[in-house]
Amino acid sequence: MSLPSEQNWLVLHHLITDLNQKGYEIPKGINPEMGLIRSSISSYKRDPSHPDLINSLAKAEMSLNNIQGTLLTIAEEEGEEYTDHWLDLLKQAMKGEEVFEFADSRSRFLANTPPGLTTGRINLRVPLAEERVQEIAEWNGLIIEFDDDVTVELHGDKKDLQFGLKEMGSFFLEG
Repeated sequence: MSLPSEQNWLVLHHLITDLNQKGYEIPKGINPEMGLIRSSISSYKRDPSHPDLINSLAKAEMSLNNIQGTLLTIAEEEGEEYTDHWLDLLKQAMKGEEVFEFADSRSRFLANTPPGLTTGRINLRVPLAEERVQEIAEWNGLIIEFDDDVTVELHGDKKDLQFGLKEMGSFFLEG
């Protein structure tokens, strides 16, 4: 099942991709923020009853609204018909309709990989403070998901993912 916020994220992800292909510059903070939002949505889906995750989803939805406003302002430069098309998709998403599908995969850790991104998985020797990995992920615009205390999944552009994994290399030596 897909959440309205998840579909909203997918529509905005496709809009970002389309605007990039048309030559528009997307403000620098949007892609890393989209990564964090995706991570919040995925975490919420794993445990929708956890109060912290409920609050995190609410914050993610507010961030999506801000990003939506920014992207639609950029989209207006393409014309009214273009903007209306994306507004219609966003309305469908907010009604809970499935506008886009996530990539289907049998591999468990690839099931939630956002379209067009590369995935890396880290298995650590000892549990690690979540904040350390989260900081590196934020600096590199990566989406991060924790399967458990020692298994971390990272999603992002290939170059950013490689750089982030290199920065996390010291974590493999711990323990």
